[in-house]
Amino acid sequence: MTTPLRWLTATFLALLLAACGQQAPPPETQAPAQLQPPVAATRPHEVVAPHGASRTDEYYWLRDDSRANPEMLAYLNAENAYADAVMAPHKALRDTLYSELIGRIKQDDSSVPYHDKDYWYYTRFEEGRDYPVHARKRGSLDAAEEVMLDVNAMAEGKGYFQVGNWEVSPDQTLLAWTEDAVGRRQYVLRIKNLATGEVYSEQIAGLSEDIAWANDNRSVFYIENDPTTLLTTRVKQHTLGSDPTSDLLVYAESDPSYYISLMRTRSERFVCIMLSSTLTSEQRCTNADKPGAFKPLLSRQDGVEYEADHLGGRWLIRSNWQAHNFRLVQATAKTIADVAQWQDVIAHNEQVFIEDFALFDDFIAIKERSEGLSRLRIMDDKGQNYVKADDPAYTMAFAANAEANSDWLRYTYSSLTTPTTTYELNVASGERRLLKQEPVLGGFDKTNYTVERLWAPAHDGARIPISLVYRKGFVRDGKAALLQYGYGSYGSSMDPRFNASVLSLLDRGMVYAIAHIRGGQEMGRSWYENGKLLNKKNTFTDFIDVTDYLVRNQYAAADRVAAMGGSAGGLLMGAIANMAPRKYRAIIAQVPFVDVVTTMLDESIPLTTNEFDEWGNPADPTYYQYMLSYSPYDQIKRKDYPAMFVGTGLWDSQVQYFEPAKYVARLRARKTDVMPLLLRTNMQAGHGGKSGRLQRYHDTAEYQAFMLWQLGVK
Repeated sequence: MTTPLRWLTATFLALLLAACGQQAPPPETQAPAQLQPPVAATRPHEVVAPHGASRTDEYYWLRDDSRANPEMLAYLNAENAYADAVMAPHKALRDTLYSELIGRIKQDDSSVPYHDKDYWYYTRFEEGRDYPVHARKRGSLDAAEEVMLDVNAMAEGKGYFQVGNWEVSPDQTLLAWTEDAVGRRQYVLRIKNLATGEVYSEQIAGLSEDIAWANDNRSVFYIENDPTTLLTTRVKQHTLGSDPTSDLLVYAESDPSYYISLMRTRSERFVCIMLSSTLTSEQRCTNADKPGAFKPLLSRQDGVEYEADHLGGRWLIRSNWQAHNFRLVQATAKTIADVAQWQDVIAHNEQVFIEDFALFDDFIAIKERSEGLSRLRIMDDKGQNYVKADDPAYTMAFAANAEANSDWLRYTYSSLTTPTTTYELNVASGERRLLKQEPVLGGFDKTNYTVERLWAPAHDGARIPISLVYRKGFVRDGKAALLQYGYGSYGSSMDPRFNASVLSLLDRGMVYAIAHIRGGQEMGRSWYENGKLLNKKNTFTDFIDVTDYLVRNQYAAADRVAAMGGSAGGLLMGAIANMAPRKYRAIIAQVPFVDVVTTMLDESIPLTTNEFDEWGNPADPTYYQYMLSYSPYDQIKRKDYPAMFVGTGLWDSQVQYFEPAKYVARLRARKTDVMPLLLRTNMQAGHGGKSGRLQRYHDTAEYQAFMLWQLGVK
């Protein structure tokens, strides 16, 4: 009888590792022994900082801004072929997962219609179609449908397509929208006559997605991107029917650390340019009836952030001026430029972070965050009250509230077991109406699942919130498999909202946890500031501390923990892989920001200059050394690593494809284990993955199959 080669390979490996005091992974969790991963060529390249420090980057050649280098493309395609081969034995599981994922989706679904002036607006999907149809009905929901944009038809024949934004003119006769057919978030502006269906000939390319109409119904404002850095740089005004090359420049931003966006105020009296860096903001507005110069409401002051909206003859401003967690103030046109004359509407509270607000004729709605949860507060002449919640971990947000003269506030509510639900609340009477709960097909029953809210101790005594869910019948005996998710950057809070994709894991006995780590803003502004710049490592150690807590309290087996994060959360994944590789059996890193120092030294790369206040500027030796000490690409060592699945998109403009490509190449060359390492590059996708609502589930099914394989979940 012949002994199988795979058995010989695994047995030899086990003996070798045993001699070193290590335990070999089970053969069934390794890549097939006969498969050889791609090997990237090494070509030393010195990356030099302004202060003279340098590092060798042997895979720098994988960067190609044209995305056309044959050798680079051959390497990415070889990695994709290797991923195909490694995952081939798990095709049945992947296909089953995909069927489960799309089987929960009501494919012929539509959004809750909202009323604005003469029309009801909504978005709907058709059975088997990937893209939405944006439509409206005049006067009544029983009226004939007017299709504004059929994105399915627009995307036909394209590998990628996205409508970034659309806006109807004030008189509701014209539609302006931005579209991207590549995935680089470089949009093209188009305009359509809704009465005749004519799409006008002018097309303006190289833009951000934001647009705003003036009240003349012929002028539309848009934002130009820098062609190299893709940063928002200039605001222009286009008049319908005119030559775009003669469009009026209305604002140019000279500071590359600022982002630009556009808005119309609630009163519809002003069009505003919003300018924001990590720490400072400025808002410039002009009369929407007769646009002229965009003048600042309050000139920018270092460290002062604010955003203002206008209704009823007054400005309401959310600002951090003398308010770490922000406050809400009011001012008139004459007093808004003088912070000393601002009047508190909601004073600063060290325990409550004010996140957003919405103005109505008779009340104000405020979105705030405390104890790691978001909630809504209503203020009117009678006082104030909070919108009720039904779960221990949940999230609330504003829905579409197009009309200020309404007594009804529309909002969404979600938890780990409650699909996104849209309500409207009558502020005057207290009546609440259920408008829609996102349908989840396949026999979903929320009573089959349990949510817990836990707090893990951090290394420095901080308490880290955890949102956790599992299927009823789960026994806390330290044997379960766990997926732990985290982000922890930019002050973005990872709220415990419903995710139907997780059900496939829970129904197989897994536990799912969200670690609300520092760098996010779940616990207020300080929670963010203690996870950025020279405090960034708190983000990584918090995530590891949450893992230790869940394993210690027997929510999971120590050898059955998977971790997942994307973009800046992919940085988190790379950091924990270096810092605590033995605590994770598998890591899923999507579009990961892993080459921190090299990227932040290159101001030609999109996002770099905007983010010096987030990560630090490595031109400063202090920040250089600190960033270098955690940068995943730079900290790869000759040691064992977990099984890893790394995903990217060739056309990604946020985290360029070459970061994960270089990371995987170096990791392959240096790691000493036999755990599978896969790089999946979508050759037609950007930062958000391939376009189309069903297409992304192919990616989800693949990395879930990889994870279940590694965790031994049957």
